[in-house]
Amino acid sequence: MLTVFGVLAATTMVVSYSLEHRHHHWIAVFAAGCLAVAIFGALTGAWIFAVLETIWAAIAIRRFQQHPDRTRQH
Repeated sequence: MLTVFGVLAATTMVVSYSLEHRHHHWIAVFAAGCLAVAIFGALTGAWIFAVLETIWAAIAIRRFQQHPDRTRQH
């Protein structure tokens, strides 16, 4: 079950990264995928992997928050 979770998390991360240019919401999905992969890393004992994926998630969240389409006033 843990392996399935890891595969789904990594797939979400890769697919959302490839779709970021289509809509800024994919950046948020990418961040969620990174957090899921970080959880997978922590659960499997790969702590450095968990830390690095958490950093990627933080970067993606920041990018999502600062995206021009999101911050533009309507």
